[in-house]
Parts: sequence; structure tokens; C-alpha cells
Amino acid sequence: MPTDQVTLDATDWAIIEELQRDARLPLTELGRRINLSASATTERLRRLEAAGVVTGYHAFIDPAKVGLPVLAVIRLKFPGSRHERLHDLLAQRREIIECLRVTGDDCYVIRAAASSMAHLERVVDELAALGSTTTSVVYGAPMPYRGVCGP
Repeated sequence: MPTDQVTLDATDWAIIEELQRDARLPLTELGRRINLSASATTERLRRLEAAGVVTGYHAFIDPAKVGLPVLAVIRLKFPGSRHERLHDLLAQRREIIECLRVTGDDCYVIRAAASSMAHLERVVDELAALGSTTTSVVYGAPMPYRGVCGP
């Protein structure tokens, strides 16, 4: 087992799964759902945070509801090994909502949300200045992000 990996029991996984469903869940309700007292739940959650298992609490936003209905997956082949320009672009372009460095023919897989096809084209053009891109527009999400599930 890698030294940074944390061993989780069924109660830890229950906490994680409940928080991924609703991060705003009051600790008393979280404890009720996993059959622990509020104080025991609080202690467990503090340990998960201290170990770096729980790294934050987030709101999931529907991009279309906030004026960004065009979702795309952009694959980028990046020549060379100096990726600072890409990192700068990622920091500047708020339309880029996720970037993964991957193995295979492509170096990066990027998710972007745009207000229109013309807006997406501008984002892709900026990325294309850094390397070869392949863009796929997302029609739908039959399985949206669901979080990490326990054993």
C-alpha cells in the first residue's frame, strides 16, 4: 500500500458517500444517517479531512443554467516538455472546468463549458496555438459525475 494511501472502514465510506450526495448535510443528520453520534461523526470527519481524504466541499452547478450550455471535451497533444504556457492558459480561461494529464496519443483531456459554438471556437483556437486539438461536443451525460464509491 502506498504510504499516502489511507485505510478506510465502512463508516468512513458511509460518511464520504453521504457528503458526496449532499455536502451541506448538518453533522447531526449525517450522524443519524450513518448511525453515529454527532460528536463521533465530527471526529471521524476531522480525521478524514486531516488525512487529506476529504479535500473540500463543493456546489455542483448546471452550466446551461448559468449561460454556458455548450459542453465540450478537448484532447490536446502538447509538443515538448515546457507546459507553463498551457498552465497559464488554464488559469486564465474560466471556461475550462477540468484538465487531466493522460497517457496515450494525447497529453491532456480538457472539459470546457461555453456560451455558444463561437465562444467554444475561441477557446479551442487558444488551445490549438499550443498543440494539436481534437474537440468533441457533449450531447448529454447519461451518467453525470457521482463521486468516488467505496468497496
